[in-house]
Amino acid sequence: MQISRQDMLRAYRRMSTIRAFEERLHVENRTGEIAGFIHLYAGQEAIAVGVCETLTDRDYIISTHRGHGHSIAKGCDVTAMMLEIYGRRDGMCKGRSGSMHIADLEKGMLGANAIVGGGPPIAVGAAIASKVKKDGSVAVSFSGDGASNQGTVFEAMNMAVVLKVPKVFVFENNGYSEHTGASYGVGADDPVKRIAGFGIPVWQADGTDFFSVHEAARQATEHARSGNGPSAVYAEAMRYFGHFEGDPQLYRAKGEVEALRSGNDCLLNFRRRTIEGALLEAAELDEIDRETAETVEEAVAAARAAPPPPPEAVLEDVYATY
Repeated sequence: MQISRQDMLRAYRRMSTIRAFEERLHVENRTGEIAGFIHLYAGQEAIAVGVCETLTDRDYIISTHRGHGHSIAKGCDVTAMMLEIYGRRDGMCKGRSGSMHIADLEKGMLGANAIVGGGPPIAVGAAIASKVKKDGSVAVSFSGDGASNQGTVFEAMNMAVVLKVPKVFVFENNGYSEHTGASYGVGADDPVKRIAGFGIPVWQADGTDFFSVHEAARQATEHARSGNGPSAVYAEAMRYFGHFEGDPQLYRAKGEVEALRSGNDCLLNFRRRTIEGALLEAAELDEIDRETAETVEEAVAAARAAPPPPPEAVLEDVYATY
């Protein structure tokens, strides 16, 4: 499918924003100003953006503990996210979610989830609601190679097939489940066949190639949106940082990350393909990189200057009112 020039520029802007956001948080985390754990998404930007570029605000996504990239790809405000990660009063969730539970319901971002494999069952619930309401929306869950081994994920896949709901399962194999290599931790010789074994069609993609992911996601999303039941996207792209900030990464080979950054980086791959194909110009991509870095810097400054929630806010939003 042909992607318009405007859509390519938007996709690159979102990938560049994710990279700038995560690289900056890698620095900021060392200041001690941010409470709680942070899990960075750098290296996998093409997957989040490739998938979310096929969605609208009425479609739902649910993320993992590594949720910043998915949030930005779905259109969440960068400054509000930064304020939230800093635990500020005016953050996206009033400073209560921090990094691992960030959400924006207005954008259809149902939340990051600190429980490995906790997202797919929730997304199936959203897909059931979409089917009942007949509103044409789909629900997407992002899961890693570690979550692909969880019973909650298996049950969610089975239920999605039985109920034939508009659900897309996105599996991102980033090489490691925390500190365990996927080649050891995933018992199936072919994870794609395991997904297909539930009766779910799977579209495979190169996780370092935005265009490959976008095409796979487009077909998977159309399949689900058309009333054909659930679908899945499987993509591989290695993360650049540790499982969490502070992870010594002793399980990685020497020079592994450097080789990935120089040889198979999704942003560089995008630039190479679009510039060599005369689809976009290097100067305009450079300008996007400059603008996204500036946006992130401004977000950090705003977060540092913003006040925390007042003590009495702990009593707010405790119970839901219907």
